[in-house]
Amino acid sequence: MNKPMSAAEIRAAKTDNTQMRDRDLAQSLGISEAELVAAHVGDGVTRIKPAPDDVMPLLLALGEVMALTRNESCVHERVGTFLKYHSGQHASMVLGPDIDTRIFPKHWAFGFAVEAQTDKGTRRSLQFFDGAGDAVQKIYLRDTSNVDAWDVLVETLTLADQSARIEVADRAAVEGPKTNPEKRDELLAEWAALTDTHQFNRITSRLGMNRLGAYHMALEERWVRRVENTAVEAFLNDTSDKGQKVILFVGNKGNIQIHWGTLDTIKVMGPWLNVLDPMFNLHLRGDHIAETYVVEKPTKRGPAISLECFDADGGLIFQCFGQRTDDDDLSQWVDILAALPSYKGE
Repeated sequence: MNKPMSAAEIRAAKTDNTQMRDRDLAQSLGISEAELVAAHVGDGVTRIKPAPDDVMPLLLALGEVMALTRNESCVHERVGTFLKYHSGQHASMVLGPDIDTRIFPKHWAFGFAVEAQTDKGTRRSLQFFDGAGDAVQKIYLRDTSNVDAWDVLVETLTLADQSARIEVADRAAVEGPKTNPEKRDELLAEWAALTDTHQFNRITSRLGMNRLGAYHMALEERWVRRVENTAVEAFLNDTSDKGQKVILFVGNKGNIQIHWGTLDTIKVMGPWLNVLDPMFNLHLRGDHIAETYVVEKPTKRGPAISLECFDADGGLIFQCFGQRTDDDDLSQWVDILAALPSYKGE
């Protein structure tokens, strides 16, 4: 077994690789990103309480910030203000027109306040990680943020323990598609009887399957159509060209972040499919997409139809719904998804 890197060794590696992003550098060093950040405690980094109940009520004072949530294949960046926080034992949420998140507190294990010196001045951020040291959410101050509130927030949240080493757990494997063929008829019957999309995960869990497994089992029915992975770029461009408003979810085990609105500026850079708008950025690794589905779920207001992408391990990359108009018309959204070519196989 290799000897763990000391904090000094990690800091030296950071100094030698200033152009690398923390996530990429940590991976190259064989450590978690949280361990990389922790190694700089006392040098622009302060360990803070990670619990959302402690953190979220204090964020309003910062004013406008940029909230970042990501998984292995997609980065979701939304500018706005953290407004109404609703605490929950198993799931909490922030509700607002700009910052809209679903939080799973048990996965918020480590927190840091980070002040990094850049060519443009001091960049301040709050960074939160799960037990394996993977980021669940990061919050960056902007030029428009209330910097005076930063010092108060950090002082309020600072932990007594300011050690530069943390103990992380092994990363849990992603659950692949889980099916239960004996329950297929029951799945389809309950699917047809849905009145709210939130019921779906409860149904699949009770029937001994997961989301992707259920999609595999329902492929011959009206509710699910698999489409070509390469269609995602065309989907983004068509959505942009038509000014279609969407509800776009990107998450990890600790946090889901939601964008409401249009996707205006689409730019492809190598494997990355990007949305580069003033208040919202999306960075999607198109080459990570292994399965793509158009999925319909009945609701009281009519069908909720989504585009959903999964990686090679079966992990959900992103989920995108059409945002209903004032007159509840989703015909343009239906047309955008209907135009996507069906999957033809290998």
